[in-house]
Amino acid sequence: MLAWLGDLTNSKIAALLVFFPLFVAIVIYVYGSRKRSDRLESYKYIPLQDDDEQG
Repeated sequence: MLAWLGDLTNSKIAALLVFFPLFVAIVIYVYGSRKRSDRLESYKYIPLQDDDEQG
């Protein structure tokens, strides 16, 4: 098994099969719930806010 993963071609396929479903799961988690989606979308403005506005 390790010899199969040691081949560069096979390790790229294995990484794709692991990380692509993980990426899709994260996207579904973030945008799946409307309430969570709105909350996370509001965080994108944090770097643009001044310190005195955060009160």
